[in-house]
Amino acid sequence: MNIVCPACQAINRVPDERLAQEPKCGKCGSPLLQGKPLELNGASFPRFVAKNDLPVVVDFWAPWCGPCKMMGPVFAQVASELKTRFIFVKVNTEVEQGVAQQFGIRSIPTLAIFKNGSEVNRVAGAMDASGLKNWLLSQKID
Repeated sequence: MNIVCPACQAINRVPDERLAQEPKCGKCGSPLLQGKPLELNGASFPRFVAKNDLPVVVDFWAPWCGPCKMMGPVFAQVASELKTRFIFVKVNTEVEQGVAQQFGIRSIPTLAIFKNGSEVNRVAGAMDASGLKNWLLSQKID
């Protein structure tokens, strides 16, 4: 399984059975599965969503959005709980307007799941932790 390092963007090959063993980047030594959402920008977004073999869950948000602020801790909690099944990232639509426009983000928060660079599903609106986990775990992602 290929995992993109959140620190240096190097692509690391990690055997599936080692995902739960806190794998580290072979180039920079940073943890690959940090269990917390990573903030992506327009430059890092394409490589990160295209080159990770784990599904990437993207939270499109903005700092002025009340529901986004409520969703932030929930997103972080679920990222910690599901860190070996999904990679969680955040995109600030206020700063990264080009990324938001590219994916037609019309309301926030919007959560989208990407697999091998392609969007496989999305949902708009804030959720609680159990709702978010249920939504993610119900996805048929091949």
